[in-house]
Amino acid sequence: MLNRVIAPPSRPVEQVALPTAEVTRLSNGARLHVLANTAQPVIRLQVVFPAGRWYDPTPGVSLLTARALLEGTTTRTARQIADEVAFYGASLDCEQGFDRSTLTLYCLSKYLPQLLPLVQDVLLNATFPEAELELIKTRTIQNIRVERQKTSYLAAERLSRNLFGPEHPYGISFDEQAFALLSAKAVQDFYRHNYSLSQAEVFLCGDVEESHISSLSKLLGETVAEQQPRSIPAVAPVTQQATDYVTVKESLQATLRLGRLSPPPSHPDYHALQVLVKVLGGYFGSRLMKNIREDKGLTYGIYASIAPREHATNIVIGSDVNAANASAAIHEINVELARLQNELIPDEELETVRNYTTGKFLNELGTVFEQCDKYKTLILFNLPLNFYSHYLSTVNSIEPKALQELAKHYLSTNELIEVVAGPTTVLT
Repeated sequence: MLNRVIAPPSRPVEQVALPTAEVTRLSNGARLHVLANTAQPVIRLQVVFPAGRWYDPTPGVSLLTARALLEGTTTRTARQIADEVAFYGASLDCEQGFDRSTLTLYCLSKYLPQLLPLVQDVLLNATFPEAELELIKTRTIQNIRVERQKTSYLAAERLSRNLFGPEHPYGISFDEQAFALLSAKAVQDFYRHNYSLSQAEVFLCGDVEESHISSLSKLLGETVAEQQPRSIPAVAPVTQQATDYVTVKESLQATLRLGRLSPPPSHPDYHALQVLVKVLGGYFGSRLMKNIREDKGLTYGIYASIAPREHATNIVIGSDVNAANASAAIHEINVELARLQNELIPDEELETVRNYTTGKFLNELGTVFEQCDKYKTLILFNLPLNFYSHYLSTVNSIEPKALQELAKHYLSTNELIEVVAGPTTVLT
């Protein structure tokens, strides 16, 4: 008889093999990455451009360009684009990130041939109508004003500024006056330079057929952009003041954000540091959750994570607390950081983290879209194909002593930037 009191045996997952991507260099220089899987009759197409915040010639241009990309072309109005996408039960949108902007199409595989000409039209012939740009600017500014009433938004914004510097692409705060003054010419110029198909990484995954690859290669591969992306000089982060407060009058809560710069995914310490941060605050049973949520009752939730970007990576600890408890919560965070530096992590706790981490990782590979996301990270961060196998190997082999040394190096309270957003009572 099965004894349900005893957990079933488990074995460590030491390596993982992502599906092999078929990579083709298109005639215009773009790379096409194909991950085929016939489990479901759906396809995702993503065209990724060097068009994120990092490439902004003027702050806000990349955001406005991405949001206005589907507002009309030389042959279609915004309404016609939306109607065509809806007719095929598809989804088409463009998102701007810190480093890249991505046009994403989801559709049934049988409708990809009908939708590819629309994708090509958007990428080559977007017109950015003046009236639509003004509406997008107005909506964006209004949304940011709403967000800036939240302590969580203000704390995250200030932490980024203090981590990277106010002139760094990752640290520049949204300037609504400058955004309102952005011209259609600035958007069109950014589009010509940065939405260059010859510089794109194209990811096609799902129920892919040879005819799909042939059609996509023809429509997206034979067109060479007139302009090339601007060469962006390297910008080093410039860390600002260590302690900062953002006053939000009459707020009942305070948001805490603590962080520091950390090594990129290519660094030898990166995988082990992921394990250490997981112990600290990376899952529901983490030390920060047990102390500050369960034992002290100071918050509903607190986390620690690593945020990798192509040009800089940082560790962040975050929580929302009652304003009166902000100082106590920060004190307890420092207590947990000190424990990691001064005490070895017990084997049983580390084993729990290992099991959670490997289980979560495998769960993130459940669909071809998720598998493609992992693969896409390797490509955009220029990482080796065995990156994830090395990650799992580190998770399963890292020893408490090594984690303690990492804590001393990367989790010193003297090197953490501390930001609190809340009422004036927090400052006293």
